[in-house]
Amino acid sequence: MYDTTRNTPLKVLEVAASGRNDGSVSRMLSADLIGALEERHGTVALTRRDLNKGLPFVDDAWINANFTAPEERSAGQRAALAESDALVAELKAADVLVIGSPIYNFGVPAALKAWVDMVARARLTFRYTETGPKGLLEGKKAYLVIASGGVPVDSPMDFATPYLRHALAFIGITDVEVIAAEQLNSKAEESIDAARVRIAELIHTAPRLEPRVA
Repeated sequence: MYDTTRNTPLKVLEVAASGRNDGSVSRMLSADLIGALEERHGTVALTRRDLNKGLPFVDDAWINANFTAPEERSAGQRAALAESDALVAELKAADVLVIGSPIYNFGVPAALKAWVDMVARARLTFRYTETGPKGLLEGKKAYLVIASGGVPVDSPMDFATPYLRHALAFIGITDVEVIAAEQLNSKAEESIDAARVRIAELIHTAPRLEPRVA
């Protein structure tokens, strides 16, 4: 259901995965994208998850807690899932997801893989059915801001972009657009300019997004 009053701000979750803070192209273009969303839709309610600050990895305690029924979890098990629960809550609350990521060694940074592992939760973001898994986060818009030094985005050498599309579709987010700044080592200025044109095309010529309401 959508809010037709337009008084509710668009809720945007930014997930920043670059290992760099200063000089990160994916962070810079994500900021450009969010700025374009503000211009198009008015003030947005932004939640920023900077993966440089660290995330837990799936381990034995996390797995045991996750496979224990919520009502039967001990205090220790609830603590083991606390960060994952917070990440899922952020994602559920968002109308728009912006993931800014470089391609590291043909794939996503380890911190972004950890984020995916933390939010792909049976019964929370997907469920098993007789016909296979079904994502539970339908109706959201996602933008992937992908930066690469040498790998062409969506080429056979790029395992990051298709992985992110598949992981998001698994949890129900299928409306995904890609903004690529690729081969920055050889054509940085040209590639960044093309990414900014792509942002303008996606945001300013697309139908207006509306905040979802329960």
